[in-house]
Amino acid sequence: MALPKPIGPAKRTRAEDIEARLRHDILHGRLAPGDKVNLDRLRDSMNVGLTPLREAMNRLVATGLVDSESMRGYFITPISVANLDEVAALRVELEPYALRRAIANGGLEWEAAVMGALHRLNRTLRVPGDPDSLAQWEAANNTFHETLISRCDMPLLMKMHHQLVALNDRYRHIYLKATAIQRDVIDEHTAIANAAIDRRSDEAAALLTDHITRSTSNLRSLIVATLPEVD
Repeated sequence: MALPKPIGPAKRTRAEDIEARLRHDILHGRLAPGDKVNLDRLRDSMNVGLTPLREAMNRLVATGLVDSESMRGYFITPISVANLDEVAALRVELEPYALRRAIANGGLEWEAAVMGALHRLNRTLRVPGDPDSLAQWEAANNTFHETLISRCDMPLLMKMHHQLVALNDRYRHIYLKATAIQRDVIDEHTAIANAAIDRRSDEAAALLTDHITRSTSNLRSLIVATLPEVD
């Protein structure tokens, strides 16, 4: 009797491919906040059809990276200090809660995954002004934070977390890629991970809250200094 073929990752649709490309350009500031999206020009530059392009844009509207206005079309969602503060406030509410659940649910495999993600992150260099270095560090950082809360076992919460991280990363990509202001967070990440796998829930949640708040405060100061009119 033949064994069933292993099920691999689902192949992405054309619209999903377009969404991923546009998401990258939005997060890295290539599509500037507040800009109107010219679908015809974008279709030509990407060599894609209008139908999957519209589907991709509507997907991005759902994530908060693109705004849609009746009769006016699509716009890249503007940035503001108020929006950054809202994103941070939601992260502070959701992530420590998810971490507490992950600590309660996670076993040895989760502990190993957390420490593996921490090791990779701590060994990944972040060089100001080097796009490849920053991209690698951002990916490792997001993987660490996602792994921490992965065993909360709440798919809807994880979906919300992904959306909030994307909104937060847009600010960080746009404003930190060309600056030498890079906070050393190795000790913070290590302390959070150690408290989590030691099942010190209150301490781990408090450390995570402080970490998000401190990172947002530094980024907020930079944004206020650069764009004082948006506050």
